[in-house]
Amino acid sequence: MAQSSIKRIPVIKVNDSCDTVTTDALAIEEPLEIRLEYTLEGEQTVQNVSVTMRTPGNDAELASGFLFTEGIIKSVDEIDNIDHCFIACAENKENVIRVKLKDGVLPNLQNTERNFYTTSSCGVCGKGSINAIRTVSSFINQKNAISISSELLLQLPDALRKQQEVFEETGGLHACALFNLKGELLLVREDVGRHNALDKLIGAALSKNWLSLNNSVLLLSGRASFELVQKAAMAGISIIAAVGAPSSLAVELAEEFDITLAGFLRNQRFNIYTAGYRILLPVNENSN
Repeated sequence: MAQSSIKRIPVIKVNDSCDTVTTDALAIEEPLEIRLEYTLEGEQTVQNVSVTMRTPGNDAELASGFLFTEGIIKSVDEIDNIDHCFIACAENKENVIRVKLKDGVLPNLQNTERNFYTTSSCGVCGKGSINAIRTVSSFINQKNAISISSELLLQLPDALRKQQEVFEETGGLHACALFNLKGELLLVREDVGRHNALDKLIGAALSKNWLSLNNSVLLLSGRASFELVQKAAMAGISIIAAVGAPSSLAVELAEEFDITLAGFLRNQRFNIYTAGYRILLPVNENSN
C-alpha cells in the first residue's frame, strides 16, 4: 500500500518517568462515497449507494468489490469504468468514486432501501435485518473436495504478516489475504475497516477474472464476523481462517453455506468450527 496511507504526527512518548518528543505513524482514515451511474428508461441515472470510512488506496477495487459482495452487480463484465469524481464540492476529490455500468445493465438495488452508511468497524451497520444481507450468489451451492493440511494452514499468518506494510508502521490496519492450496500468497489488502479490506481483495480478484475463488484460502488478520463470511460466500470461497475469534452468526452462516471456518489461528493452534473435512489433521498416535 502506498505511503499516502500513512500520516506522521508529533507525539510525546512516555516511558516510565521519561518523556520524549518524537513522531508516530498513523493509518489514514477518510470517507469514500461510492456513486453508481447507469441508464434507466433512456435516462442517465447517478445514485449514491454507500459512504464508507476507509484507508485511501485501491479505491476502484473497494468499489467493485463492495458492489459485487452486496449483490448489486453480478460480475466485473457489467462495469464500463471506475474513476474518481473530480468535483468542486468535494473537500477531497479522491474521496468520491464513480462506477459506471455498461449500457443495458441495471443494478440490483433492492437492498439499498436500508441506510447504506457503513463504518470502518461494522460492515452491516444500518442494514434493516439479517435477511437483507443474505444476498444471492451463484457460487454458494458449489461443492468441492479441496483440502489443506493443518501444518500448511499454521504457516499462513506469518506469511501474511510479512506482507503487511502499513501495519508494521502503524499497527492500525486490518488485513486479508488469499492463498492457493499450496500456501502461496496470491493477494493481500489492508484497510482500517476489515470489511473494506475484503472488498478490496475481492475487487482485485474480480479485475483478474479469478472468481469463483473456491480453490483458495482466505486468511483474516482479526476476527471472523458475519459480514466477512457473507462476502466470502459471495466470492465462492470455501475455506476461511481467522487469527481471531468468529462470531456465533458467522459460524451459523459458514455452516449454512458449507464453508470451512477456522479461528484463533495463532501460536501453532486453531479451532475448527464448520466443515472440518477440508482441513487435513496429523494422525494422533494416542487416539483410540
